[in-house]
Amino acid sequence: MSAPPGDIGFRLPATDGAARRGALATAHGPIETPAFMPVGTAATVKALTPQMLAATGARMILGNTYHLMLRPGAERIGRLGGLHGFMRWDGPILTDSGGYQVMSLAALRTIDEDGVEFRSHIDGSRHRLTPERAVQIQRLLGSDVTMVLDECPPFGTDEAAVAAAMRRSMRWAARCRAAFEPRPGHGLFGIVQGGVHPALRAESAEELVAQGYDGYAVGGLAVGEGQEAMFEVLDATVPLLPADRPRYLMGVGKPDDLVGGVARGIDLFDCVLPTRSGRTGQAFTRFGPVNLKNARHADDPRPLDATIDCPASREYSRAYLHHLVRSNEILGAMLLTWHNVAYYQTLMAEMRDAIAGGRFAAFAEAFARDYRCGDVPPLAVAAD
Repeated sequence: MSAPPGDIGFRLPATDGAARRGALATAHGPIETPAFMPVGTAATVKALTPQMLAATGARMILGNTYHLMLRPGAERIGRLGGLHGFMRWDGPILTDSGGYQVMSLAALRTIDEDGVEFRSHIDGSRHRLTPERAVQIQRLLGSDVTMVLDECPPFGTDEAAVAAAMRRSMRWAARCRAAFEPRPGHGLFGIVQGGVHPALRAESAEELVAQGYDGYAVGGLAVGEGQEAMFEVLDATVPLLPADRPRYLMGVGKPDDLVGGVARGIDLFDCVLPTRSGRTGQAFTRFGPVNLKNARHADDPRPLDATIDCPASREYSRAYLHHLVRSNEILGAMLLTWHNVAYYQTLMAEMRDAIAGGRFAAFAEAFARDYRCGDVPPLAVAAD
């Protein structure tokens, strides 16, 4: 294994089975792991101010190379202090390289060995993204963690095409590594690809480990394969990654996905689900998701979860939240997003504590039991 290209620290003060409690050191401060990163695609975590976001316990967020390249432009953000100064966020930032958009915007791009040419979904203008340009953009953004450019094929792609995309991603990763400029507190992560095919995942992991990275991501999941298949890929892939480097599962996921990922040795997660769900009337709780659009909440005086240290979780009734959602009030989206992000951060903190205490298996069992039972209606609460 080659030496890593960057300069970030990672230590593991506790493990419990495959679950790991760690600490990642970056230029903008430490992150305790396992950790969930809220998604700030366009230099904002939608519906939250940086102050609200920090109050949830979130330390690290995610930005997106493709979207910020188009608007307002990486060079402009660089001149204005990078993403940290631009959006007034003083914690660490990880930036996706644009590889996901290679899949999600397939109708608007052409791909070759050199890179990807996108036709902007905003105004139709053309933009070329190569491994070198992806690294340059992330440097301009001031990313604490830079991701290599990869090709993420959609679920259902035939194995030969998945293999070709994975091998191209490995060549692009080597070019990203060569283009990356080391500096204190900043690192470069490689991305394991290979779809749901164990042999391809093993080949990808072996090549990336030989190249040497500051951390290793598992990409190309949560694209339609289902939780069981995702966990099977993790079972086959995670043991092949260096134990002394952070492991990041990209684009995942629901609360039970996070618990299952931690149980398999994952340290970092990101997903749009808590923010997107907050904007569409769905709240996540320890007893499963709650749809605030449903009429049964209209007279419910209970908060979403009085045990979570967040005003949106403790101080507003479900009846009021139901009213805001049904009235399409902006405050409804803000409060539900705030709650969801706080719930996710609380869940991660509980897992860190359980790992440190050597009781992660018991925690995971209790979580699964409660999450499956569904939200408790008000009459049942009164009967208790």
